[in-house]
Amino acid sequence: MSQTAAAIDAAKAENRAALMIYLPVGYPNLDLSIKAARTAIAAGADIIELGLPYTDPGMDGPVIEAAAQQALAQGVRIADVFTAVREVSHTGAPTLVMTYYNPVFRYGVDRFAADLAEHGGAGLITADLTPDEAGEWSAAADAHDLDKVFVVAPSSTDERLKMTAAAGRGFLYAASTMGVTGTRASVGQAAEELVQRCRAAGAPRVCVGLGVSDAEQAAQVAAYADGVIVGSAAVKALASSEDEAKALGAVEDLIADLARGVRSGR
Repeated sequence: MSQTAAAIDAAKAENRAALMIYLPVGYPNLDLSIKAARTAIAAGADIIELGLPYTDPGMDGPVIEAAAQQALAQGVRIADVFTAVREVSHTGAPTLVMTYYNPVFRYGVDRFAADLAEHGGAGLITADLTPDEAGEWSAAADAHDLDKVFVVAPSSTDERLKMTAAAGRGFLYAASTMGVTGTRASVGQAAEELVQRCRAAGAPRVCVGLGVSDAEQAAQVAAYADGVIVGSAAVKALASSEDEAKALGAVEDLIADLARGVRSGR
């Protein structure tokens, strides 16, 4: 069984959703991005998603886009992502990489899978890769025992949801609003409807990326999703101070608050 699925199921056994935290590698620098991820785990995150900085992040909101651009400007590259995976996965928390597909393709698909597995990675979330175009990646992921996490949206047809649910491993990532990601003031009905459709399509685990920014919103999503994914709010917390201790303290406070939220959702 995949590390990620096991963590989600362990949370479910506690009658709660899993908490997943996204942080871009190299922001504000490589060392601090690793410390932030480890801090998030200590504060209650079940799973970590490490973002591979990309030059054209079409799905990401302004907060994550700016962080990725800063990381790239400072020279962060794929090798640094693998370093971060190794350091974070040593905590025992499943550690996935989230990326657009072009860097994987340019690096070499099987080589990327092999290096990710060697460094302790649990799998890959591919923001812009659909299952019907993922043959090479799926084969490499299967060969190296990695999760294949695909993204669906409210516009996905029932047929496509069934295909995506069957092709993935770990969980199905429900991007429950159209357009770019980012924190939002409220949680609408579209997310719950999409989760229901994903389950009807055969997905055993559905985790929601919605723009959750506080415990109340986390609790609302945790009431129906198997996992709550938080990215922009975590990056904002990390960016809240140039003092390392204060920045990490802000991350710790946010994740502890979100962890309380997912535990109260049911």
